[in-house]
Amino acid sequence: MDYLEIVGGQKLSGSVLISGAKNAALPIIAATILSDKKVTLTNLPNVVDIRTLLSLLTMLGGEVDHSETIAHINNGSINSTKAVYEIVSQMRASILVLGPLLARFGECEVSLPGGCAIGQRPIDLHLRALEAMGAHIEIKGGYVRAEAKDGLKGAKIIFDKITVGGTENIVMAAALAHGQSTIINAAIEPEVVQLCEMIRDAGVDIQGIGTNELIIEGTCGKPLEFKTVEIIPDRIEAGTYLCAGAITNSVITLNKVNNNHIRTSIDKLESMGCSFELTDDSITILPSKTLKPVNLITTEYPGFPTDMQAQFMAVAALAEGESVIEERLFENRFMHVSELNRLGADIWLKGSVSAVKGVEKLFAADVMATDLRASSALVLAALVAEGTTNVRRIYHLDRGYDDLEGKLTKLGANICRKKESK
Repeated sequence: MDYLEIVGGQKLSGSVLISGAKNAALPIIAATILSDKKVTLTNLPNVVDIRTLLSLLTMLGGEVDHSETIAHINNGSINSTKAVYEIVSQMRASILVLGPLLARFGECEVSLPGGCAIGQRPIDLHLRALEAMGAHIEIKGGYVRAEAKDGLKGAKIIFDKITVGGTENIVMAAALAHGQSTIINAAIEPEVVQLCEMIRDAGVDIQGIGTNELIIEGTCGKPLEFKTVEIIPDRIEAGTYLCAGAITNSVITLNKVNNNHIRTSIDKLESMGCSFELTDDSITILPSKTLKPVNLITTEYPGFPTDMQAQFMAVAALAEGESVIEERLFENRFMHVSELNRLGADIWLKGSVSAVKGVEKLFAADVMATDLRASSALVLAALVAEGTTNVRRIYHLDRGYDDLEGKLTKLGANICRKKESK
């Protein structure tokens, strides 16, 4: 098993190229099931989750030609509609094949999902919406078995709470449904917007893109023909590198980034004393030698993203004063607190709220990653901790960060990947 060895205290400088967004690429890969023709995707991040979902398409019978950042996918040859446990258990986003498989083939079996253990993320909202569209749903033997022999029917879907995955699944299902579907309380994340734009550009009439209400006119089962899709920049990767600049007091430039998508991270870092220089597709962080404390609450886009909470906690650990961080989306997303405290942070946790009292220094220790974003928070803290820190279980990092150690090394970090001795 790999781990990262990081010698803290190195000043960073230079520029880093932001990769395509994993969370945009995954639903777009799933959406290719809606087509029986070749689809080309570009700017894919080179991460494990992408390779896992492409492997699932291959297992279903699709043809995939994948290099590091480009995939040519032809799902005209799909001959199975069963997404097996061995693949789905590795990555929660595999549940996104449920909507398109059901819409195109009228039946499917999808294993109940796995992924990061950051809390319960039930798929009941997905299933209730599909039932409202005429599907018969049964959960048996760890699988969701769905059937709509005469095709899905357009329906009015009202989500009780905002769900990104649920919105994406139902948008894909509605694209091939018979009649008009209305999705109320839809998610408006940039990744959802790009999925809707991809389907719209294939000829589906979608009204309300970027708003909480989507109106979709289905094609009555006719497969779509997609144009080439370039995946949008990863806003979470971008935010993570901004935090790297802030915590190490380093000037770093991010290239190929959408600054509008990371507005909340920019605003919070500005409140901590950092400033920025922006162009159309780049941003340079001008850090503050003295970091101010920050108060933040995670919520749905355009609010502060839960996927940036851990990274900001690492930065707040060195601020002058006490920061308060409230996690409102996932109940188990503070598992990194104990590991940051091992590095010398002073963080108190009560329910969904953490109080982070800034310390003067962090000190190296062996730490263990618990999920994807917690992993990056530990790397950020290790960059400034005195001594050599080993970050273990970095397979979490590999799920979502494209060449993290390579990019940090280019910026001047003393970081290398090693293998555990047997």
